[in-house]
Amino acid sequence: MYSVFVVDDEPIVLEGIRSKIDWESSGFTFAGEAGDGEIALSMLHEVKPDILITDIKMPFMDGLELAAAVKRIQPWIKIIILSGHDEFDYAKKAISIGIEDYLLKPFTPDELLKSLQKTASQIDKERKQLSDISRLKEELKSTEALKKKEFLNNLVHGAENMSDVMQKSQELHLNLISRFYKVLISRIKSRTDNIQNQEEACSLLNSYSASWESAECFFHHSNLLVCIFKGSTREELDESIFHAAEAIAHIATKNDDCTVLTAIGKTVEHLSQLGLSYADAKKILSMGGKEEKNRIISSEDLEEGLDSDSNSAATGILDLKENDPLVDRLKYAGKNDISAIIDESMELIRNNPGQFSVFASYLLVDLIFAVSKLVEKLGGDIKELKPEILQRKFIDDAVGDEKDFRSKVEQVLSFALEYRDSKMTGKYGDVILKAKRYIEEHYADQNTTLTQVAEAVALSPNHFSTIFSQECKTTFIEYLTNVRLENAKRLMRETEMKGYDIAYECGFSDPHYFSYIFKKNTGLSPREYKLSF
Repeated sequence: MYSVFVVDDEPIVLEGIRSKIDWESSGFTFAGEAGDGEIALSMLHEVKPDILITDIKMPFMDGLELAAAVKRIQPWIKIIILSGHDEFDYAKKAISIGIEDYLLKPFTPDELLKSLQKTASQIDKERKQLSDISRLKEELKSTEALKKKEFLNNLVHGAENMSDVMQKSQELHLNLISRFYKVLISRIKSRTDNIQNQEEACSLLNSYSASWESAECFFHHSNLLVCIFKGSTREELDESIFHAAEAIAHIATKNDDCTVLTAIGKTVEHLSQLGLSYADAKKILSMGGKEEKNRIISSEDLEEGLDSDSNSAATGILDLKENDPLVDRLKYAGKNDISAIIDESMELIRNNPGQFSVFASYLLVDLIFAVSKLVEKLGGDIKELKPEILQRKFIDDAVGDEKDFRSKVEQVLSFALEYRDSKMTGKYGDVILKAKRYIEEHYADQNTTLTQVAEAVALSPNHFSTIFSQECKTTFIEYLTNVRLENAKRLMRETEMKGYDIAYECGFSDPHYFSYIFKKNTGLSPREYKLSF
């Protein structure tokens, strides 16, 4: 099934496209609609359709501007342009943007369906070509690709001579001059260890990532996509990198067997500092361990949570050390690192034979101090969360023999990582709560958009979209639609209002679209639902 999104400022055109096509039997799904390009761009970021049908003449942002913006950030979307103007200049500009078809108004449902089917065939052909593993391998073996990968790899690892960087980048046709930089690393994995599925996903990503103007990308190992993003402002950089992170997840997970963990390093201001951003992203990947979840994690988000001032009480057991390397290690350690930390401790103990209890006590106390500091930085109080590890008995019980010591250390480390992960995923609780309150207060406004709500919670639209979907397990558009539908149901049960009045009252700009969405979500038309009470 191919999803289709429609944009037109004429309600009658929107209704005609929505109602005159038998979507289910035709092999397509109607994914949504918008009345102008500006609103559509915000919605497309979340909906991520396969095909966009857009009018060429609209207020605020016309169809050609919309098409150009979509091709930059979501290059897989195929575009069909609608126009009442049979002018060559429009067609020429549309072709230069890379649209798939151009229909003149008025058109029949059969003509539109024929255009959709033609576009679907192009999608199938392109996906087959871009996921061709042999094609990817040949491409990556080319001299130019190998030189580019070696140069970029050296750059993020700090192994490139900075005095030669500009000359080499020009020779490789890379534009790396910018004000700010970030490094993104995406790890693509098959849930079932099916290497072919993994390689096909990577092949698709390799093809699409090449079209991003604000990034230079390469594959490190077989399944790590590394991208250097650039921006003239921090805000522009954040927008482009979160757009790309969501696009990577969407493209790679077209195969349900694949998962993507994307790590975003800190912002740096010089090419010579790229290694710092890359190291940040690598730490986040290692923290993710082997979990089979699709996630996007930003280093700066994590640091905000760890470095923010805590209002909780101090632990009171000691003046905890600042800049403790073990605290820093616990920020990024994964569950698979627990054994390594224990083994390192055991090696120190074995290097001092005959003093097991002394060294074991020292190492365990040091670990408890580090965990206490981490918990404090995350806004917790170890005395309330894990008081037993502060008792002398806990230490005494741990240093009897090696088995007891390993068990107690594992217990402390497991607690630390579980608490850290719970705070990391829940650190945006206040943001989500504020966003939901804003939606509850403004759902009736037809102009309530992702951008408006993001502004209300002081985040960029793309950053907010990522956080909202990860924390709420649903997209912003789906959540807003559900709030509107639930309030529509309430008005149907409690009032005698007409259906079209309820549609406008709940934030829908078109009663016909409201009816379509209502039936799609409930299985009943608004009239049938009202009669059921």
